[in-house]
Amino acid sequence: MANHKSAEKRIRETETRRLHNRYYAKTTRNALKALRNTTNKAEAIEMLPKVSSMLDKLAKKHIIHRNKAANLKSSIQKHVNALQ
Repeated sequence: MANHKSAEKRIRETETRRLHNRYYAKTTRNALKALRNTTNKAEAIEMLPKVSSMLDKLAKKHIIHRNKAANLKSSIQKHVNALQ
């Protein structure tokens, strides 16, 4: 266990950040899943900017890697373009 006050604080901070990051990452994954399961093109086009924005925010805050965000955005854009 921690022997210093700063180490104890670091443990508290890390846990808080972990829960915060986990919440936003999970919310974004759910939004991605909803978009991928959509078969209506109009709905998908409406959801696309919101999901892209979520991915950009996660990448900006280093919750996910920027290349992963780019790959996911590319993937969902292809999905939307393929819909009829």
